[in-house]
Amino acid sequence: MCGIAGFCDFSKKSDRQTLTKMTDVLHHRGPDDSGYSFYENEYANIGLGHRRLSILDLSSYGHQPMKFQNLEIVYNGEVYNFKEIRKDLEKYGYHFKSNSDTEVILKAYHKWGMKAIVKFIGMFAIVIYDKEKQKLLFIRDRAGVKPLNYYFKDGLFLFSSELKSFHKHPKFEKEISRDALALFFQYSYILEPHSIFKHTYKLPAGHYAELNIQNSEFKIYKYWDVIDNYNKPKLDIGFEEAKKETEKLLKSACEYRMVADVPVGIFLSGGYDSSAVTAILQKDRTEKLKTFSIGFYEEKYNEAHHAKKVAEYLGTDHTEYYCTQKDAQELLPLMPEIWDEPFGDSSNIPTTLVSRLARKDVTVSLSADGGDEIFGGYDKYIQTLKYQKMFSKVPSIFGDIMELVDPKYLIGLNKTYNFVNRYEKLKTLIKAKDEIEMMRGVSYYFNPSEVDKLLGKNGKDIKTSFDDKIRLNSHNDAVDKMMAIDYKTYQIDDILTKVDRATMSVSLEGREPLLDHRIIEFVSQLPSSYKIKDGNKKYILKSIVHDYIPKDLMDRPKMGFGIPLNEWFGDELKKYVLEYLDSKKIAKTGVLNVEEVEKLKKQWLENSNFSANKIWLILTFMMWHERWVG
Repeated sequence: MCGIAGFCDFSKKSDRQTLTKMTDVLHHRGPDDSGYSFYENEYANIGLGHRRLSILDLSSYGHQPMKFQNLEIVYNGEVYNFKEIRKDLEKYGYHFKSNSDTEVILKAYHKWGMKAIVKFIGMFAIVIYDKEKQKLLFIRDRAGVKPLNYYFKDGLFLFSSELKSFHKHPKFEKEISRDALALFFQYSYILEPHSIFKHTYKLPAGHYAELNIQNSEFKIYKYWDVIDNYNKPKLDIGFEEAKKETEKLLKSACEYRMVADVPVGIFLSGGYDSSAVTAILQKDRTEKLKTFSIGFYEEKYNEAHHAKKVAEYLGTDHTEYYCTQKDAQELLPLMPEIWDEPFGDSSNIPTTLVSRLARKDVTVSLSADGGDEIFGGYDKYIQTLKYQKMFSKVPSIFGDIMELVDPKYLIGLNKTYNFVNRYEKLKTLIKAKDEIEMMRGVSYYFNPSEVDKLLGKNGKDIKTSFDDKIRLNSHNDAVDKMMAIDYKTYQIDDILTKVDRATMSVSLEGREPLLDHRIIEFVSQLPSSYKIKDGNKKYILKSIVHDYIPKDLMDRPKMGFGIPLNEWFGDELKKYVLEYLDSKKIAKTGVLNVEEVEKLKKQWLENSNFSANKIWLILTFMMWHERWVG
């Protein structure tokens, strides 16, 4: 696991010193080694930078940038099946100096070109410089586990694992994208390919791009898409056979992610996803796996005691830590540094804490993200189906009528908890045309009309992966469609962004066994009833887990990895709100409506039933703005 950064400057003004600064600001992603390659040719100045967290082949032979003939690579991630690919390459006469997957990737590309990527099982953000063809190649893994950002304006192309590298280049322009900011306030995260700054983008998951250095032409291509798998005919397969094949794939994915030359642990929440990973890996091992969990003293948020029971049953070497208000308050000022793009998922705090906990004992930790999106674990899927049935006969004009009524004037109702937000959400649900629009409505923090008020936008629709719903064919029912879109939106830009930044902030490699592409390629073709059956979520995964862990130890209501926002911050949150949501500071941003923020702040300060979520997002943005825009 590493950090990569670099540039291709067609004006030829970028230098090696700038490359070093862009790379070294990613020290937290790779504290063990650094490498820099700088070239000046007739077309551009080219820089490749790398920070290394040593996981495989801890020797200097794993150093990057790594060269082979006309090719040079910097790379972040892991290709777990590199040993099998290496054997194939050796048959063609290739020789290897190192025991690293980096050398295998480089020589696999030399042999097969982009066809090599289909052989890779893993997570990766790869940049290859072909000096013979004078092109730069950028590749991101299928699920989007590893980030790859780029900026292209006025002949300057920058790339990096994190946006903070771009700030080290003197020609980088920090102009906020209102479209991206609108997405942040709608969802609490910014969906690919958008980024908070103009001319700055995320390379989409399952895509690669080529930059022609001779003519500065930049093109993006898709090589994998989860929707293509969902669009295949459903398999004619019995439940027991499907369960057997799913378990086989899970075992393979988990074992691959134990390959390392450093200690490995597992994040264990006690839920089905992390328990599945832990149970599968611990079963045939004599040594105790190291597992880690975070608990909360606020009981309705706490899963630590469940995780402890699972760990005791499986016999792992378990460590838990109970997060306090003080922990959260101390971490809050660090959040803009770790998440250098506005990010409003407050579970980033406990995720950072559990990463810190694990890093004391291990360098790699497995996480069970993806289980909800793949196996149908979210309550919102059930809620959406219920709402769709409920509102299908309600004319959408009722939503338009609700737009004309200010909820604060609905005497009696306006005093109930979070009524204003629920009223706004109800308007969105009534107007929804299909299950994806309804699922979006369930997920909104600010609905589109509220975003328009906050940002003064004109209501222009912003294209995202939510729009890929039109590509889902008749092989998919409503549940399939929701899971497919969630895989391309919430999973990539919220869950995986959260875990990548939290783990890398403490130089911990996070691995995602459930996001092995072979699992989703198979499970996406199973009938949705194998995933959600009679309202029972994750049906097939639960059936697998119950063969390892007693059902009575596992069966309990699902808990999200949230935090007790109001309880934790209380007066402390009020202090931050008063400091950062000051009218002068709001006006200084040039993007927020001062009057609208003042109204929301007043409602929150005066009404204990007003949810803190909207205030939290504005606070998150303001803290980010102070750190990165000034």
